[in-house]
Amino acid sequence: MSDQPLALVTGAAHRLGKAFVQALARNGYAILLHYRSAEMQASKTATEIRTLGVPVFLSQADLTNPKKIDSLFAMVDKIPHPLKVLVNSAAAISAGDPRTLSVNDWDNALNLNLRAPFLCAQQAAKRMTGGGLIINVTDVGAQKSWSRYPSYSVSKAGLESLTKVLAKAFAPSVRVNAIAPGLVLQSDLISPEEWSRLIERIPLRRPASTEEIASALEFLIKNEYITGQTLVIDGGYSLLG
Repeated sequence: MSDQPLALVTGAAHRLGKAFVQALARNGYAILLHYRSAEMQASKTATEIRTLGVPVFLSQADLTNPKKIDSLFAMVDKIPHPLKVLVNSAAAISAGDPRTLSVNDWDNALNLNLRAPFLCAQQAAKRMTGGGLIINVTDVGAQKSWSRYPSYSVSKAGLESLTKVLAKAFAPSVRVNAIAPGLVLQSDLISPEEWSRLIERIPLRRPASTEEIASALEFLIKNEYITGQTLVIDGGYSLLG
């Protein structure tokens, strides 16, 4: 077993997940890069990270299936690096009307955005015998009433609550925190006009860079006296009524 620590990031092929693995690689972690369907992007990201001189392992899994989560952590057991960091970054956002949202749409969102992080955290904590850090990626929308995104908002609010529950349960050996980004990368669900309108409303009048969000992960790794907290990085969006 190597002394070099391993970090597992779910949904790490692109967008914020990619920024997290890049930050972890810069800090010397071996990387287990999880993806669901973005195989080409995952391979490209892995190639980029290897230039930093750290080992990178790829794993494809549908995290809405608990058996696939078991398989993902079976792979962790085969990697010759001790698991020290888990970043639950995989998530899906979908619009819907609370009056007509189907059971399937509701379950699909909560299975990926809330149940999967819980199951991954359970598995990770069992393996972090020498201590570790679990990061749940939530959203500033967890504290807002986004009626257009009911399942997403509820799942992220639940994830913030889960962060506190697990931080208390896993202490003192494993710390559990959350990062709640605001506006970072435009979603396909939002038009350019709506994106511009949202940017103009927030106090800092610009979206965050992915590096600014990833730097929160680096901070939480280095400060070992923080657990059960959600670090909000939203340019002041949460100050709006």
